[in-house]
Amino acid sequence: MKATPETQKELLRLQSMDTRLQQLDHAAKTLPEIKAIAALEAQLSPIRQRLAVRTGALEDARTELKRIESDVAVVEARIARDQQRVAATSSMKDVQALEQELASLRKRRSDLEDIELTVMERVEELEAAHAETVAERDAVDAQISEAAAARDAALARLRADRDEVAGERSRLSDAFSRELLELYERQRARYGIGAALLRGGVSLASNVRLTGSDLEAVRRAAPDDVVICPDSSAILVRTDESGL
Repeated sequence: MKATPETQKELLRLQSMDTRLQQLDHAAKTLPEIKAIAALEAQLSPIRQRLAVRTGALEDARTELKRIESDVAVVEARIARDQQRVAATSSMKDVQALEQELASLRKRRSDLEDIELTVMERVEELEAAHAETVAERDAVDAQISEAAAARDAALARLRADRDEVAGERSRLSDAFSRELLELYERQRARYGIGAALLRGGVSLASNVRLTGSDLEAVRRAAPDDVVICPDSSAILVRTDESGL
């Protein structure tokens, strides 16, 4: 394949742009914020589990407290009813029976109120633990939001840089013949580098010095011959630095 030395040198610019695009893509995947977010999310997982357990325990305790409060209200209503009946009856037998029932109801109310106090204390303890866990979760969530905002800003900058380089690359690639560009793209897809400089007898694609016979073959090639690196298979671009 033939291409002018000037055109071949432009392949180095194209390769430089492709290398830059790879670097930008790698940078987008390895932002420190991404790692920080992953670490924070891992930290958040057990907090959420702990919060779910404490939420369940708090809800159960509140349900129990409502049930006891309802039982107390029922007992108090019965006490109030019996007191009205005592005041309204003139039968000593009925009064004695009602007084016995009232004593039993008051004992029941006292027992329920003791239980109610115990459950209220447990609810307060669970509420405090729940609030503490919510605050812990919110603090980590805030850190994740901050890291995500930093990540998005960094990605936006990288995307802008990438769009700029990709635009320059598109304009530059239009200057090459279809055959030369296809060869470059094919070699780059297969071996990672499409074109590299030969400097001082060393291929910068493989960073290996060409053997004497390989250098002789390169010397014999016409200036517009497209030469392939024997080690990396990249297009080998010759300049005054090549040491030929």
